[in-house]
Amino acid sequence: MGISSSRGREVEGGEGASLDSVAKPTLAVPRIDKGLDDIYVKETSICLVDGQRGRLLYRGYDIRDLAKFSTFEETVFILIHGRLPTRTELTKVRADLAAARKLSPDIVRLLRAMPKDAPPMDILRTAVSYMSNLDPERDDPTRAANMRKAQRLIAQLASVVAAYERIRKDQRVLPPDPKLSHAQDFLRMLKGRRPDALHARAMDLALVLYADHSMNASTFAATVAASTLSDLYSTIVAAIATLKGPLHGGAIEASFLTFEKIGRPADAEDYVLEALRNRGKIFGFGHRVYKTYDPRALILKDLARRLAEEMGDDRLYRVAERVEEVGLRELRAKGVYPNVDYYTGLVYHHLGIPTDLFTPLFAVARIAGWTAHVIEYWEDNRILRPLDYYVGPTEATYVPLDQRT
Repeated sequence: MGISSSRGREVEGGEGASLDSVAKPTLAVPRIDKGLDDIYVKETSICLVDGQRGRLLYRGYDIRDLAKFSTFEETVFILIHGRLPTRTELTKVRADLAAARKLSPDIVRLLRAMPKDAPPMDILRTAVSYMSNLDPERDDPTRAANMRKAQRLIAQLASVVAAYERIRKDQRVLPPDPKLSHAQDFLRMLKGRRPDALHARAMDLALVLYADHSMNASTFAATVAASTLSDLYSTIVAAIATLKGPLHGGAIEASFLTFEKIGRPADAEDYVLEALRNRGKIFGFGHRVYKTYDPRALILKDLARRLAEEMGDDRLYRVAERVEEVGLRELRAKGVYPNVDYYTGLVYHHLGIPTDLFTPLFAVARIAGWTAHVIEYWEDNRILRPLDYYVGPTEATYVPLDQRT
């Protein structure tokens, strides 16, 4: 069904599809894998999530080692190229990302024209869509061109988020500083001053930890768009739209707002027990894949504690810690533990980042993984076309409008 493509084995047919190619109805009731649990859609060498043992690997490298020794720039190289860079290659990727961080004046004008009270995720989605029109390689399907486009996207998402924050506060948009790392420069463009070593490292570490996570909802959305042979920018728009939901990227903000709502460690237990009695959610708790502690959550917990101590205000950290204690007591037997989103909001809060930028920052990091997965999928493309099982009527009779009652 369909015609061949230079970048994919099949393009789904429209009116030209033959009747022989249409699936025949069956009386057998199929198994419905709601949520696509345990359904594999592709082979990958990019990321492994070992939910039983609490391990996360980027191209075979353990996230705990990357968190300890690596940087976001090096992680980008690992995800996109599949290996550790040489010193020369790492120097080049740093320089290339720094050079690509500068936004076109057209993008800045677009950001100034957007409502200052619009959700930042909507701004980011719109900006990426517009950016595609400014890239002369947008419709070049070659791997080399897609690698260059990926680099531009990785560099500029951070600049878009920082620029919009400055614009909505009536502050001057700051140009990038190529001497700084990606994380340092983002915080400087956002806050107007160069961050200290701890804050720069905290931002860099968060970017590393969020850079990829296998076939999550937003990566799947990007892959679905990619499978139609759409352009790279369109795949990222699909990913951003998917990430916006509170069950995905929005969980960072939801978790943090929960801690603020509770207010005091002494009130945490009652809140958790009441939520569980009413079948409510404890945002940041539980994961579709992990049946033990998310390794990223443990790293971010320690980072949140260090930042709280530096700020001299650990009230919200102690609230989070108490919610975790009660949640584990009640839910550990079911394999429910804190995930990466649980402590991230506290980290961003102590970095002085507004709450509604938490989810956009997820995208600023995950753009590395999104582009890596899309480029990988295009190496052996097949349009994604799952089935749904029809349970509606089959013998409905059309009644003319004037005869309906």
